Amino acid sequence: MMIMKTIVQARLDDDAQKALDQLVRRLRWSPSKVVREGIRLLAASHPGSGRPKIAGLGKFSSGRADLGSNKKHLQGFGQ
Repeated sequence: MMIMKTIVQARLDDDAQKALDQLVRRLRWSPSKVVREGIRLLAASHPGSGRPKIAGLGKFSSGRADLGSNKKHLQGFGQ
């Protein structure tokens, strides 16, 4: 059983209220569950703070610490 620790009050404009009502009817969830799931999805689509991660960073080792930042290593690359 999940214990709820926080109560949130929100002011909804007419469009947001209609969307909430439609989701409650369509999914047969409580308004609270719809809001919790919305927060979960939004948090998943905007992960963490700080600098964006570089795909593949640290996956391959060339032995050169400055491979991606030193232009002399990139001479002739892609030609």
